[in-house]
Amino acid sequence: MQKIRQLVILPLLTLFAIATLSSCGGNSAESGAIRVGSKDFAEQFILGEMYALVLEEEGFPVERKLNLGGTQVTHESLKSGEIDLYPEYTGTGLITILKRPRNSDSQEVYKIVSQEYAEQFNLEWLEPAPMNNTYTLFMTPDDAEQYGIETISDIVPQANELKMVGTYEFQGRPDGLSGLKQVYGDFKLAEYKAVNAALRYQALAQDQADIAVGFATDGEVSALNLVRIKDDKNFFPPYEVAPVVRQEVLEENPEIATILNKLSATITDETMQRLNYQVTGKQREPGEVAKEFLIEQGFLESNN
Repeated sequence: MQKIRQLVILPLLTLFAIATLSSCGGNSAESGAIRVGSKDFAEQFILGEMYALVLEEEGFPVERKLNLGGTQVTHESLKSGEIDLYPEYTGTGLITILKRPRNSDSQEVYKIVSQEYAEQFNLEWLEPAPMNNTYTLFMTPDDAEQYGIETISDIVPQANELKMVGTYEFQGRPDGLSGLKQVYGDFKLAEYKAVNAALRYQALAQDQADIAVGFATDGEVSALNLVRIKDDKNFFPPYEVAPVVRQEVLEENPEIATILNKLSATITDETMQRLNYQVTGKQREPGEVAKEFLIEQGFLESNN
């Protein structure tokens, strides 16, 4: 009886092992799907959906792996082959991934990340979009006029009267508050309010802070008619966005570069502000917002 059970059970275990290997080891690449990833915030969701939609329109099967997490998690997912591409920012690649010094020359930054990613990780940066999602300081028009602030240098002599609101991360980053003080002088704010990113502009609008740390493409910038404080010493590095793709995938599908480069050329600061606000301000789905934009630009047919 035991021998009979072995004869029955062993083939079943073999079949189970094969099925398990197929489901775990058989990834999307083997089935021809392009796996598009993203980080964990609205702009990344929109860009990831854009990449996925235009690739699908050109006949590529696509698997979405959006909202993976922060920079390190998403970068590691790309290196390991869990995803095939995702949108990344040149300044993030330079400082966070490559641990290189801050650099405000956008062409030089792109050159560095392109070369180093190819050599170290076998990853390719495609062409960056015109948009630059760099760190930016914002004020309401009334506050900017009251304090006579047009540049970051204008903030320094009266910093002890001003409250700044920003993310927890900004305080310690080399391209954040600590670095800002090294370049503009060791100024002391009346207060730095560290909050969740979603609460920064609410604090500014409710007069709980005088200055908000944001990004150039945040949707609230135009919606709230905020004044962008000029970085007159060019402290903040460029954060131009571009698809970063595994070299192996590009070698097998070189047309991906042409498709995504054409899309990137249409994405400006103003465009991204508008699209971001549709998601963060009006609570619309990123896929819906991305599709609407692609139809406007002629990448998709309206009945798709």
